[in-house]
Amino acid sequence: MAVIAIIPARGESKGIPRKNIRLLAGKPLIVHTIETALKCKLLYRVIVSTDDKKIADISKKHGAEVPFMRPKELALDSTPMEPVLQHAVSHIEQNEKSHIDIVVLLQPTSPFRKVSDIENCIKKLKNEKADSVVTVCEAEYNPYFVMMKIQNDNLVPFLKTEKPITRRQDAPKVYRLNGAVYAVRRDVLMNENKLFTGNTRAVIMPQERSIDLDSQLDFEFAEFLIKRALHKCRGT
Repeated sequence: MAVIAIIPARGESKGIPRKNIRLLAGKPLIVHTIETALKCKLLYRVIVSTDDKKIADISKKHGAEVPFMRPKELALDSTPMEPVLQHAVSHIEQNEKSHIDIVVLLQPTSPFRKVSDIENCIKKLKNEKADSVVTVCEAEYNPYFVMMKIQNDNLVPFLKTEKPITRRQDAPKVYRLNGAVYAVRRDVLMNENKLFTGNTRAVIMPQERSIDLDSQLDFEFAEFLIKRALHKCRGT
C-alpha cells in the first residue's frame, strides 16, 4: 500500500513566532519530525506542506519533499487540518498521477514521537481494517476523580458515578489525543472529509513522549528533557 507522511508547517503561528523552525536542541523544530519520518520504512514519501519559503528550504535540506507551496488561504489560524491534507493529496494525485492509500499526519510540534509510534499506527490501520488510527496518552487529569464543577454554588463531581470515587486508582483510565500521529485511509479523508469516524482506533504513547510544543514553557521543558536524556546516556 502507498503510505505517505504529510508534515504541515505554517510560516506563522499564534503562540510562538516562527515556531516550526525555532531551534530545539540545536536544530529547527520541524527537522526532528522529518528525521523520524525518514527512518520509518513503512513510509515511502515524506512531504512538507508549507506556505513559507524558509521552511520549505530547511525541509528540503533535511531530506523531505516540498512538491508544492500551500495556498495562503489554507495557512490561516482558522484553517482546519482536513483541507490542508486534502490539498496535498489532490496535488500529488493530479500532478504526478500517483496513487495514495494511507495518509499519515505528523505535526512538527510533537518532536518526541518515535519511529515505532508511526509504524504501530500504520500496522494497526492495515491489520484491523480501521478507518483511521491516532496516538493518545493517558490523561494527566482524570475527569472521574479530580475534575469538578460548580453547581448552585456547590462543588460537585464533573462526572457522576454510581459509587463515589475516592481514590485515583479506582477511577477508569481515560486518554487524550496527543497530536503525534494520525493515520487515515485516503478515501475516508477525501470522500468523508474526516480524520475520525466510528471506526477509529488508538495507539497509546507514554506521557513523556506526548508533549505538544505550543508555548515558551513547552519549549523550555522539552529542552530540559533532551538534556536529561543526554546526561543519562553519558552516565552523568
